[in-house]
Amino acid sequence: MPNGSLDKFIFLKGEKHIPLSWDRLYKIELGVGRGIEYLHQGCDMQILHFDIKPHNILLDEDFTPKVSDFGLAKLYSTNESVVSLTAARGTLGYIAPELFYKNVGHVSYKADVYSFGMLLMEMVGKQRHFSRHQEEDLSELFFPSWIYDRIEQGEDMEMGDVTEDEKKYIWKMVIVALWCVQMKPMDRPSMSKALDMLEGDVELLQLPPKPTLYSHEISALDRENKPMGVPISSHNASITISLDGR
Repeated sequence: MPNGSLDKFIFLKGEKHIPLSWDRLYKIELGVGRGIEYLHQGCDMQILHFDIKPHNILLDEDFTPKVSDFGLAKLYSTNESVVSLTAARGTLGYIAPELFYKNVGHVSYKADVYSFGMLLMEMVGKQRHFSRHQEEDLSELFFPSWIYDRIEQGEDMEMGDVTEDEKKYIWKMVIVALWCVQMKPMDRPSMSKALDMLEGDVELLQLPPKPTLYSHEISALDRENKPMGVPISSHNASITISLDGR
């Protein structure tokens, strides 16, 4: 593809860094979402990709995204809602929890939704979502939790010099990503629902429960009876995001 893969536009730094506008990033993530939605609902057979990540998103001359690399994909009937696997598949950092932990739910198309959420996180943060600094607290290593804490605490997140429309794009990408990376598959939206949220009114979005990194955290959340959504209007919606300096 003329413009290569998405990873070089969001991870490379310095002289080799080629920045993309928030408007273009927003259109790319919508295109990726529609591609995954087609795999899940637009074919005679459902297709689970199992390896959604920036490296596998190719960009044509107009930066229209194409989902690539179906080496780990699995086909199953449209009448089935659960997939049987003998081993986890995918790339670490993007693999859904149910591929490792049997107590969080069955493997289904929601595994791709989780990977899409992680992809969105990296597009917003413009860096890999797992920190490489060993001295950091473990809770700081899980980027979705780090972002969630700052939103819940009403902390500003600097976006730089962006327009009001671009702020809405970023805010929607963050909230939808947090929904997509919920530990339990049943708590994640379908790709169709995720697209509806991305294309809808930002004021209607709710902040989901805090994403967890380990399956044992689920029982604790259940005991606390965490609500399934918090209106973002309860937080300071004039959020500014500074992700580069974390």
